[in-house]
Amino acid sequence: MGERVLDDVDRAIVNRLQRGFPVCERPFLDVAGELGIAESDLIARLQGLLDDGVLTRFGPLYQIERAGGAFVLAAMQVPPGELERVIAAVNALPEVAHNYLREHRFNLWFVLAADFRRRIDEAASRIERETGYSVYLMPKLREYFLDVQLPV
Repeated sequence: MGERVLDDVDRAIVNRLQRGFPVCERPFLDVAGELGIAESDLIARLQGLLDDGVLTRFGPLYQIERAGGAFVLAAMQVPPGELERVIAAVNALPEVAHNYLREHRFNLWFVLAADFRRRIDEAASRIERETGYSVYLMPKLREYFLDVQLPV
């Protein structure tokens, strides 16, 4: 599959959706009206942007702590020959939100999210037991809010 070339409508969709999404009965219809396109066109184009990997996610961001939950960034040091096995063990847990590799001594990073902090600790312990490698938890000490918008 080749790299998708964004047209003016795709760019307008991405730029508009970075500014928020309406909370109403038909939010796609409202945004489509702002952009001068049909609701079905907006939905199809958004799905295409996701399918083609231009966008990796479309959805709300929650402050899980306000709902009583918890999340923490975690890292592991895993030898290259063990990565596939360890990644499979990490990904098998429902508490793992996402993970990624880095070229560093700590080469596997992931986010653990759960409804209670205790479940995060249990998940980290389970990963350690199943993989034989330590999980280093890095809880958030301070939160910053940045209004980052990346115009395309």
